[in-house]
Order: sequence, then structure tokens, then C-alpha cells
Amino acid sequence: MERRLRIAALASGRGSNLAALIAARDAGRLPVEFTLVGSDKAQAGALRIAAAAGIPTIALNPKDYPTRADFDAELFGQVARSGAELLVLAGYMRIVDAAVVDAWEGRAINVHPSLLPKYRGLHTHRRCLEAGDVEHGASVHFVTAELDGGPVVAQARIPVHPGDTEADLAERLLVEEHLLLPAVVRAIASGRLRWNRGPVFDGAPLTQPLALTDL
Repeated sequence: MERRLRIAALASGRGSNLAALIAARDAGRLPVEFTLVGSDKAQAGALRIAAAAGIPTIALNPKDYPTRADFDAELFGQVARSGAELLVLAGYMRIVDAAVVDAWEGRAINVHPSLLPKYRGLHTHRRCLEAGDVEHGASVHFVTAELDGGPVVAQARIPVHPGDTEADLAERLLVEEHLLLPAVVRAIASGRLRWNRGPVFDGAPLTQPLALTDL
């Protein structure tokens, strides 16, 4: 039997990227076992998606903790205790304490809706349009203490059409995110993508982001 990578996910919103991971698993395209889905919002749609799929869930309220570091330590501690080997930030909207992130070096990835290093943080579609870009995209990167600043391992690109709105870009890009994130997780699960003081793909240090067709 194929060994399944034990993964956990954190999400703050509706959970569409989580749903894409679950769908890929259910279709036999992603050899993973979900150990936990956590959120900082008790009403997050991601928690309902996870529960419907039989995945354990947890929601912690940041206001219940004296500091951000205390909250992060508890949430990430729950992830560690679940036995997860990889943590996927799938629409998790909080900045994480540096010390907590450091403990997960090489074992946590994030999907971000821009062609990093462009447009770290929020409102990426708006900023793309305001800049007059002709191309937009999504990135998956290893998580570091720097906001959206860890090594980018893969990107998906879409053209910006005349007359596009933020909603147009968001809708088209989400389709690509739902392909890109499972593909990266699959590459990690298979051993093609790993961490050795930096990302390594097929045995060689990764010097530029992979395209979806490379995965």
C-alpha cells in the first residue's frame, strides 16, 4: 500500500483550497491523510468542509490568549500533536509568530494569490489591476517568518484581460490555485519536492518556481 503523507491544514475562510485537496485525495490523485483542520474562526467554511469529510477540526479564538505568540503556540502545538508531517496554510489569514514558524521550517507551505514576490499581503487582485499588469497568478511557497516571503516553489499564471475586475481575476485564478496546491502537495508526498536547507526538486536545488506542467 502506498504510504500516505500525514498533513494538516489551517484556513480562515470558506475553504475552497481545502476542498480541492480533499477532492484530489478522494479521486486517488493525492496520497495524503488529513490529521487536522484548524482555524482562527469558529464559523469558517473550511471547518464545515473538513467535518463533512470526517477530518478532525479545531477552532481557537485569538482573543482567548494574552498574546499572538501564545495563540500561535497553542494552535501549532495542536497541529504537531495531530501527527502532521506537513502543514498547509490554505487561506489562513493571520501572521504567525516567528518562533512558531521557525519550528516548522521546511514542513509548512502556503498558497498566495499573486506572482510572488509581487503583492505580498492582502488585496492582490486590486493591486495587480492598479499596476496595469498583463499577467497575474498564484504562488505556493515554503513558510518563513517573513510575510509571504519564503522560497517560492511553484506558480500558476493567468492573463489579465481588458476590462477585468477584481472579481474576474479572483474567479479565474481560483481555478488555477485548486490545481496548483494539490500538485505541490503531491510532489512533496512523492518525495520529488523536499527541503534540505532550501527547496530541492528531483534531487537538485530549486532555483526558480516550477510551473504546473513541471509537477
